[in-house]
Amino acid sequence: MYAIIRTGGRQYRAEVGFTLDVERLPNAVEDKLEITDILLIGDGDNTVVGQPTVEGAAVKVTVVDQGRDDKVIVFKYRQRTNFRRKRGHRQYYTRLRVDEIVV
Repeated sequence: MYAIIRTGGRQYRAEVGFTLDVERLPNAVEDKLEITDILLIGDGDNTVVGQPTVEGAAVKVTVVDQGRDDKVIVFKYRQRTNFRRKRGHRQYYTRLRVDEIVV
């Protein structure tokens, strides 16, 4: 069984036992959450598509880690004008472990 969830403006495929790196959530490590923004639930041949979300469905997750991704270098360059800009960015993330999918 799997579910397509939406959090932080992005969509993720969640299966029991998997870990997801989502945009930072304001929760502490080992907190238990319930995500109710479920767009689709699939179980073998049965698929339930929400209009826009599946009513009564939820995904129970546990916060495993709060961290930052690797640095991404943004380099801007314009030829023959001596224009160069170099910036780095590290995105914050929250690592979630999927415990249960409730239909």
